[in-house]
Amino acid sequence: QVQLVESGGGLVQPGGSLRLSCAASGFTFSAYIVNWYRQAPGKEREWVARISVASGSTYYADSVKGRFTISRDNAKTTVYLQMNSLKPEDTALYYCNAQRGLTGYRGQGTQVTVSS
Repeated sequence: QVQLVESGGGLVQPGGSLRLSCAASGFTFSAYIVNWYRQAPGKEREWVARISVASGSTYYADSVKGRFTISRDNAKTTVYLQMNSLKPEDTALYYCNAQRGLTGYRGQGTQVTVSS
């Protein structure tokens, strides 16, 4: 059974940090590019970050560049999103997407709330 399960979200004060995890099972995770997306209430989905199959390349949205870091551990079939210097505008449901060609899988998401 294919699964992507996000975790690590929560409530954090502005300037704080969180590390999100995206744990995969049921498919050849190491062959998939992984993206993180986020969606805030009333707003469109926003792409946040991408990591290549072998972790050789990472890409970030301008809104998170320099604050967020995406990484992967293929042995643990997990992708991480380290989020530092969080801002209230980072508040959203964060979810991961694993993509290989036309095949993609998505998790249910983990809520991140940045508020004092």
